Amino acid sequence: MSIKVGVYGASGYAGQDAVEILARHPQFEIVFGTSSTYAGDPIPFTDGLVYIRPEEADLNGVEAVVLGLPHKASAPMAAKAQALGKKVVDLSADLRLDTPERYQQWYGHAHPNPELLPTPYGLPEFNRAKLKGADRVAAPGCYPTTTLLGVYPVLKHDWLLNDTPIIVDAKSGVSGAGREPKPNTHFVEVYSNFSPYNPGRVHRHTGEIEQEMHKINPQAGLLIFTPHLLPVDRGLMASIYVTLKPGFVAGDAQALYEETYAQEPLVKVLPAGQQATLKHVVRTNGAAISLTPVTERYLHITSVTDNLRKGASGQAVQCLNLMFNLPETMGLL
Repeated sequence: MSIKVGVYGASGYAGQDAVEILARHPQFEIVFGTSSTYAGDPIPFTDGLVYIRPEEADLNGVEAVVLGLPHKASAPMAAKAQALGKKVVDLSADLRLDTPERYQQWYGHAHPNPELLPTPYGLPEFNRAKLKGADRVAAPGCYPTTTLLGVYPVLKHDWLLNDTPIIVDAKSGVSGAGREPKPNTHFVEVYSNFSPYNPGRVHRHTGEIEQEMHKINPQAGLLIFTPHLLPVDRGLMASIYVTLKPGFVAGDAQALYEETYAQEPLVKVLPAGQQATLKHVVRTNGAAISLTPVTERYLHITSVTDNLRKGASGQAVQCLNLMFNLPETMGLL
């Protein structure tokens, strides 16, 4: 029998991708998709469903929900679903940080449901054991997913020189800003333009990335993180610059990454000399990584994902598969 799933915020960009993937999944069945703006309109990729308002959704008819809701609105819905025994994958930032204090530090307001923290962090490539059979999962942000996959091998194996920064120069397609129109994401502002925003250590994802880096390696260095708005619809690239400890050679990183990700079907390490590009990943549910030794001590890592797939909804379904003890890549390859 199929597993019945509801999608809140199903008309947003991430919600639409979640619907598309779930509609083709051999084990999940979409029962409802919510949208306050488009209530009554047909839901693409489904067989006759229409968007309903969130308050009209019947949680008793599903076994799990995917939450594509804004921050602050998502946690209360997660708490409601959990109280009814439903599994939850949250695409917002509400469950990603481990403590209410860290959430308030980075989001500027009190956490609406601190009893839900901490929640397992939904990056299966290094948190798989905590996701299998879990009742709720915090799907990572697209910038953190792409960055963490890029640095995971050198952090895990303690290759990085302590007290040196990890520099991340990241670029995301405009869909990462969400479907709601904003002045800086209009076509005339984005076209033929390329702009950084919240540079250094002020972007909200900085706290999320550092939190997870320190779980991998408590000695991880200071993160310097600068995102950019890329004039494309989707895709995300993180260019990462790291300094290696004495005794480690940048040229050996290729073998380290190939070994680390050898059994990961959704992470592809490109052959030496090739560079990861958005075309490697757009409209797929995986990541691609390339490595460039700059000198023996300096390594450049390029990590790319589709910000709406591996950076959001594809990863949410990957987590759902694990939560229901299904093959992890079911519906994703």
